[in-house]
Amino acid sequence: MIKKIFLSLIILIVLIVAILMIPVTRHALVGAFLPKIPDLPATQSTLSVDATGRIYFPSNSPFDLDVIFNGMQDVLQTTGLGDLYLPANINPENPVGLIILAHGSGGTAPGREDDYAQLLNANGYGAFIIDYYAPRGASHETGYLAKTASATEFDIIADAYAALKVLSTHPLIDENRIGIMGFSYGAMAARLSADARIRDNLAAGHPGFAVHIDAYGPCFQNLQTTQTTGGAHLTLRGTEDASNDLEACLVREQELRDLGNTVIAHIYEGAGHAWENNTPRVMGKHPYLSGCEVIYNAQGFAMLDGERVTSYDVDAKRIERVIARFTSGPRYKDCLHKGYIVGNDHETKAKANQHLLEFLGEHL
Repeated sequence: MIKKIFLSLIILIVLIVAILMIPVTRHALVGAFLPKIPDLPATQSTLSVDATGRIYFPSNSPFDLDVIFNGMQDVLQTTGLGDLYLPANINPENPVGLIILAHGSGGTAPGREDDYAQLLNANGYGAFIIDYYAPRGASHETGYLAKTASATEFDIIADAYAALKVLSTHPLIDENRIGIMGFSYGAMAARLSADARIRDNLAAGHPGFAVHIDAYGPCFQNLQTTQTTGGAHLTLRGTEDASNDLEACLVREQELRDLGNTVIAHIYEGAGHAWENNTPRVMGKHPYLSGCEVIYNAQGFAMLDGERVTSYDVDAKRIERVIARFTSGPRYKDCLHKGYIVGNDHETKAKANQHLLEFLGEHL
């Protein structure tokens, strides 16, 4: 394992040096590093009453917020992928509410997404587990950096809104009772998707998600939102999860309240990150940001300490945006840290499940 980590670091260093030193070949190098978008089955824009299981639907990959704010012009069209689970014995006369589940940056995890789908079904709700990596060519075997470069939080949001549109056509699902729950990376998308500007550009004419559930999503991003879609928010965090700057999360939650949103927050004493995962509870070496705030300006560009994090134009291609993210690391040197507790915590999982069901019972 140590050798594999060391080798990955060497490859990354070589890649970054090559990107910086050889501008002529940087596109080819990064293109070779990124997963290739696969050919997938035909998509569905409308679902029949018997539709369950694997669903392919039309989506896109904006990569950055400015692409969304710019009206999605020339956006890369991609396929969305998810698995639909519905409770037994339901009918079109009494359609159910449903939660879209967005996994974390490591991908779907044993003990988490499937368990939540079962919990939701057992309590009368549908579940739709999005896989935002596979349609963009990444798998569990793909390296972490390549995975996160293949799909950003704004790509996750695009998939979630695309799923919202297609799920709204299912006769057994109440289109006004579809919410989103994200974990870590996916939780960032769950929170940010409440911005009305994003909804208007990705799902014009739809009210948006009925609820937003943020399970241990980092809180360093500030979209300077002035209007939300109005759905209630539930946040779930642990005191021992260093990746969640709890003071920054309080600020994000208060911003939502100030805009008229209901926000219910639970912080679990002694809990770390991803407490549902079956993997043992350990102190990992995962990187995270804490102590800085990334503010997005009106055009959707990320700003840090009053300066843009990246310098590409609004019409920059996806490969240029990937390169910009790779080379922006030094900008975060004062707030980039490593190491937080992650893994199995049965007690916290039970508490969080109960709080989730209470929240859904009141707001969905």
